Amino acid sequence: MNIPKAVAILAFVVALVIMLPVARADQSNEATKVTFNQPVQIPGRILPAGTYWFVLPNDSTQHYQVRIYNSDRTVFYATVLTIGAERLQPTDKTAITFAVREPGQPEAIVNWFYPGSTIGHEFLYPAKIWKELAKNKKVTIDAAD
Repeated sequence: MNIPKAVAILAFVVALVIMLPVARADQSNEATKVTFNQPVQIPGRILPAGTYWFVLPNDSTQHYQVRIYNSDRTVFYATVLTIGAERLQPTDKTAITFAVREPGQPEAIVNWFYPGSTIGHEFLYPAKIWKELAKNKKVTIDAAD
């Protein structure tokens, strides 16, 4: 890895650790408020820097969907289809894994874990994009409460 890319990755991680506050609402829908200090990619679109809510539908049979809203939940941005993701140890903080991309491209959210859970949500990208992201370094951020 070249030094400019390593510095960019380090700066990205430090910035997200500082700028990713979380508020827990209701465990049944895993409502989580997150703030990104730079654009991030989700399947089908780029979210500009800002504050968003990640929320599961009230119907537990539809928890393979993550719905994304603006900071006051008045604007709906996307429904992201997911599959289950697992981790060995739960943490008491929200965890988001990003695929680190080339400079000029937004980091892509790979998965999201609600605090206290070992089961999370792996975002489903089109095959071509998923192959690209699979090659990229992954960085997991445990958000501060």
